[in-house]
Amino acid sequence: MDGPLSVVLKFPHALEMVAAVAIGLGFGFVLERAGFGRADNLAAIFYGRDFRVMRVMFSAIVTAMIGLYMLDLFGILAVSSIGVIDTYLLPQILGGLLLGGGFIVGGYCPGTSLVGAASGKSDAMLFLAGLVGGSAIFTFGYDSFAPLQNATAMGRLLINEYLHVSSGIVVFGVALFAVACFWLVSKIEWRVNRSLV
Repeated sequence: MDGPLSVVLKFPHALEMVAAVAIGLGFGFVLERAGFGRADNLAAIFYGRDFRVMRVMFSAIVTAMIGLYMLDLFGILAVSSIGVIDTYLLPQILGGLLLGGGFIVGGYCPGTSLVGAASGKSDAMLFLAGLVGGSAIFTFGYDSFAPLQNATAMGRLLINEYLHVSSGIVVFGVALFAVACFWLVSKIEWRVNRSLV
């Protein structure tokens, strides 16, 4: 069966809704406690002063990746049964660049802008208003954007399938890459912050 984890595990609708709200609130609380509700903390990555955003998000990605790999390896939950959105290479690259550009200019991403707005940050509220406005433009102008959105369709694509290697190799490679990145950014932080003293 293909679909979200709650569908694969056959959660009743009420439990799905309760789980979604609980996970959302928990995620927002953790982001706020980690300082992700402040634009200056988030933007510090672009100046080389503080890479906490990269560390937290990369740690979350690697943890989830290893967890899913282990669930699949022990036959608890097949990765093939989990819904994965189709790959549309060009629009997803352009969307990533647009998101990154907005992050640099505004100091927030969509999730952290919600956290900042919930914390009463006016800059986050302004960023969120821009996010809603951009979404409205896309929705009402969908017919114009549809050809771009559907360009370069590659279907359901996983990295290990694309590279024709086992998923274990990709998991190990990404984990190793994360460790190397953590080491590198610690050196960058040390050099940048030493120069500011």
